[in-house]
Amino acid sequence: MKNLDRLVVRAPNWLGDAVMALPALAAVRRALPSTHLTVAAIAAIAPVFEEDTPVAPDALMVIADRRRETQILSEGKFDGSLLLTNSFRSAWTMKRAGIAERWGYSVNLRGFLLTRRQTRPHERVHQSKYYSVLVEGLGFEVDASLPRISVRADTARRADELLMKHGLTRSTRLVGFAPGAAYGHAKRWPPSRVADVAARVSAKLGAVSILFGAHGDREAGREIESSVPAGTMLVNLIGRTDLRQLAGILARCSAFVSNDSGAMHLAAAVGVPVTAIFGPTDERVTAPLGDHDVILQNVFCRPCMLRDCPIDHRCMKRISSDQVFESVSAHLAAAVID
Repeated sequence: MKNLDRLVVRAPNWLGDAVMALPALAAVRRALPSTHLTVAAIAAIAPVFEEDTPVAPDALMVIADRRRETQILSEGKFDGSLLLTNSFRSAWTMKRAGIAERWGYSVNLRGFLLTRRQTRPHERVHQSKYYSVLVEGLGFEVDASLPRISVRADTARRADELLMKHGLTRSTRLVGFAPGAAYGHAKRWPPSRVADVAARVSAKLGAVSILFGAHGDREAGREIESSVPAGTMLVNLIGRTDLRQLAGILARCSAFVSNDSGAMHLAAAVGVPVTAIFGPTDERVTAPLGDHDVILQNVFCRPCMLRDCPIDHRCMKRISSDQVFESVSAHLAAAVID
């Protein structure tokens, strides 16, 4: 392993991937304690690394404008780079930035741009393992630890302030729901069933349901709000939190229900028991890591990986409200015992 003074790690561009890469990044940090380690991430992902993680970077470089990425990297005076992105563009950017050592997977015709290259796994592996295989091939030892994030005190304070605006105190039991998904509508469990579970969480478990998501999920949030019975304890925070507030509120939840999404991985990393609903995507690759419930139906057509279902969306519609509610109930019961 060549000694490096300044190493930059180009983080993945998706929230779930960034979380799943944490064990691999922690291995690099352990092996290079004296190297100045910078994590470079797009603005939507960078806040993950502002919380306490085992990566503990010396610096965080926020790429707010992809057009200036080469210039920003060149100003960092790095002598090494680790690419957790797969694109040709990211390798070409490191080359243009004058970074002598460039490590990553030899994919998308970019092998000639890398000074140390790895062949990606031929078999199907979990996405977290995908990153671990890369850094292990580079000589770093990855342990069996799970992705872990601890929210900082200022994050917890901001989360509490937002919850208090909705009348929720630290003694309120919270169950989070992420009814959307960035990949496409096929990944979304029907909002009417989310509403059914939220109503039962309120009536039978005495907990408040909180909806999370991006601006594009607001339609699903409105449908859920209009479907729950009067008196249901539900707060809609879709499009109203930044990433750090989301992490802080998730850390307050006793359970979390989600489609296959970045929020699902973030919830698992902050220590919340997750009920993960899988339809068209492959749970063998992106299931939340740890002791969580993965709910799916083994219909003939899944995992199809399609954004929109060309038939009857049976992979999601055959998952019942009872299955999800029973999982949530078990998680809340376990929290009381603990």
